[in-house]
Amino acid sequence: MSKNTKSDGVAALVVGVDGSAGAAAALGWAVTEARLRKAPLRVVHAWTYGYSGMPVGGLGAAGGFVSYVWPGISPQDLQRGAENLLEKAIGEVAGGVEGVEIDRQVAEGGAAETLLGVAATGDLLVVGSRGHGGFVGLLPGSVSQQCVHYAPCPVVVVQAPKATAADDELARSGATEIATAV
Repeated sequence: MSKNTKSDGVAALVVGVDGSAGAAAALGWAVTEARLRKAPLRVVHAWTYGYSGMPVGGLGAAGGFVSYVWPGISPQDLQRGAENLLEKAIGEVAGGVEGVEIDRQVAEGGAAETLLGVAATGDLLVVGSRGHGGFVGLLPGSVSQQCVHYAPCPVVVVQAPKATAADDELARSGATEIATAV
């Protein structure tokens, strides 16, 4: 995807997406703001492969924590899946939007670390208040908290719509859904 550049000397607005309702709300807000500012919008999705901290066999601490890989799924498959997620998010929220230059960026890495890096040349960082973190419910809003504390630019945290039972189930099954999408 494209590099972190400014368009015509105007700093881009940066927004993180992860497929959650909160990220969709943040993307919608960022599209509107980018149009008002006549600024480019950089939409970012970060993904990781085989990270540590997932419970083994669904047993949590009783089963231990290890790094893992998904048999038959390569990092290239995950990259394509992440690119598809990004395109789907943009299509659903900003599909017919005119007058906003949208730059897409998919990167392997932690969400907060990636967003903070991309925001280094941005004018504003926009994040949702709750996404699909690895420990749903344990650290709600951990990415947005890290962005607020460490971003080199102002940060807007867009409140997620009230979660439904379907949203909770989607968050719990996020890894499975990504694996089947690639």
